[in-house]
Amino acid sequence: TPLRAMIAFSEMALDTSRAEVDARARSLLERIRDAGMRMAVIVDALLNLARLSRCELKVSPVNLSVLANEVTGALQRLEPERNVDLVVREGLRCRGDRGLLYIVIQNLIGNAWKYTRRMGQARIEVSCEQRGGETVFFVRDNGAGFDMKYASKLFGAFQRLHSDREFEGTGVGLSTVARIVQRHGGRIWAQSRP
Repeated sequence: TPLRAMIAFSEMALDTSRAEVDARARSLLERIRDAGMRMAVIVDALLNLARLSRCELKVSPVNLSVLANEVTGALQRLEPERNVDLVVREGLRCRGDRGLLYIVIQNLIGNAWKYTRRMGQARIEVSCEQRGGETVFFVRDNGAGFDMKYASKLFGAFQRLHSDREFEGTGVGLSTVARIVQRHGGRIWAQSRP
C-alpha cells in the first residue's frame, strides 16, 4: 500500500504540473514512480513465492503440451512481429498440480522468449527425454545463455545473471520454479553457455 500511494502521488504530480515542473524535477518524479513500480512487482513476486510454500498440492494428470501451447500462444499474440520457431512436443504428460505446473511452464518459456529477443531466428523447444530411467522435461532455446560457473546462483531469489538494462525481470521467477518443482519431488537444473 505505501508503494502504491507513492506511485499514485508521483503520477498525480506528473499529470498536474507539466508546465510548472522543470525537466530535472520531472525526471526525478518519473524515477520515483518507476522505482516504486519495480518495487511493487518485486513485493508481489515475493508474496506469491511465499504462498507457493503453503498451498496444498492438488495432484492430477497434467498435459504439459497443452500448457506450453497456451503460454506460447499468448506470447505470440503479445509480440506477433517476433520470428520464433516454437517446437512443443505433443503428449508431454505428468502428474502434478496443474496450476503450479502452469506457473513453471509460464516462467521457463517466458524466460526463453525474453532471452531469445535479440536473435534473428529464435528457437524455443519444449520436450522431454529419458535419462537414467527418469523422464526429464526441458525448455531449450538459442538465446543469450550464461556462463556455467554462475549456474549455482540461477535458482536463488534475486539472483540475476543479466542486468535490467539487458533483460527485464525481478530475479524471483526461477526461484519460484525451483520451489514448485521441489514440492513435486523433482529436481531442476540448467545447462548453458554464453
